[in-house]
Amino acid sequence: MEQICAALEPQFPCRETTIKTLGELIGNCEEAYPAAIYLFGHTGTGKSALTKAFLQQCRKQQKVRVAQLNAIECYTTKILLENVLDALAPQGAEETAKRADNMLEFVNELRRWHDQENNSSYLIAVDNAERLRDMDANVLPVLLRLQQLTSLNLCVLLVSQLPFEKYYNKTGLSEIITLHMAQYNKAETLRILSADFVHVQRQLLAGLSGNEKGLRKCEQAMTPEFYSNYLSLFLSVFYKACRDVPELKLTARKCFSIYIEPVLAGTIEATDVSRLWRHIAGPLRAALTQIYMRFDKPADELEQQSNESDQSVRKLAQSLELPYYGKYLLIASFLASHNSAKQDKRLFVKHHGKQKKRMQTVNAKAKTTDKMSTTLGPKSFSIDRLLAIFYAILEEKVGLTCNLLSQISTLVHLKLLSFVSGEQNIMDGSARLQCTVGLEFVLHIGKVVGFNVRQYLCDFM
Repeated sequence: MEQICAALEPQFPCRETTIKTLGELIGNCEEAYPAAIYLFGHTGTGKSALTKAFLQQCRKQQKVRVAQLNAIECYTTKILLENVLDALAPQGAEETAKRADNMLEFVNELRRWHDQENNSSYLIAVDNAERLRDMDANVLPVLLRLQQLTSLNLCVLLVSQLPFEKYYNKTGLSEIITLHMAQYNKAETLRILSADFVHVQRQLLAGLSGNEKGLRKCEQAMTPEFYSNYLSLFLSVFYKACRDVPELKLTARKCFSIYIEPVLAGTIEATDVSRLWRHIAGPLRAALTQIYMRFDKPADELEQQSNESDQSVRKLAQSLELPYYGKYLLIASFLASHNSAKQDKRLFVKHHGKQKKRMQTVNAKAKTTDKMSTTLGPKSFSIDRLLAIFYAILEEKVGLTCNLLSQISTLVHLKLLSFVSGEQNIMDGSARLQCTVGLEFVLHIGKVVGFNVRQYLCDFM
């Protein structure tokens, strides 16, 4: 167990507790495995990568037989069972392994292996395990009791984004050990991204090969402290809108070349953080509008002029095939994320009464660029507030239907909205979300449907 933990902890910083727990549960094949383990958490928290690396270490160091499956690829029960048998078949018996058309044949085949080999251990990992609920009704209950049914030293690991309470059915399920991988906080995210320093440095030096002057300045400026300062600025813009670490790492790599460009050119000192922030603020906001989205273009696209960036955002907004009401829901979510709830009555109600203007109020509203809500990032809002703003900005009357609520789920699936709390509770209105797209993107969506977004933003009033 110690060898497995020592090999994995450097690869997965901030996950030492989860690695240690898995090591205690299934790190020693000489001891009896638990029947099943359920690993869950939000996307981008390292569930699948950690599980895959852990099982590879078990296979390498302890000769454990491992089956790693994805429930999306194994879309039928027959495909799932046969893939498990192919991966776990004893040596020399791969071709003679019996095909399994149902769970009974699958369990009988595993029992036959137990009669042949008594000392073998088996690990079965199923990613996107929530898809098992759509298969035959006996698949999930049998997998949870597979150790008991086969008498093998076998453990089933289920990996999913949902808590296990979402799996319960009328017949009930066996008890299972659950491990939750929480989202990384800001300090942990900074630590993980900082571990990418060596890769970024090597990539930057490779791009400057042949430029001796640039190489000297890069070696002087490119220090861990300099990169850490950049990541702090980067996370101040992106952390509220995106918690997906792989996505943050990819975007941070793209934007860093823009951040260090004036340092290499000699126009800004590496220690002048304020000027570097003014240089990178615009490209970071442009990158924020394209988070989670991929383009078949070179990585230096963000270095183009602002008008070219605006054209790409406009093309993306115009090509986004959202339903008519879905576009209004996206606009309403942006307004809810970037306006104070106290201002809703004044913004969206026609007869809201007169508001007395005092010098204190006027001075408080004299916003600078750094204090504008569209610069500070999105805030969370409730489903009730989203729908109230949606009906206020929509000229025609439309009923509250399941089809309308399902469009909110579509926006979440497209990463245009993200859950802050109360995931999967859209119907009862207790969920809280935030909008992940930028101002320029929403402005172009508003132009598509003929709606002036700026007119309903407190920053522009």
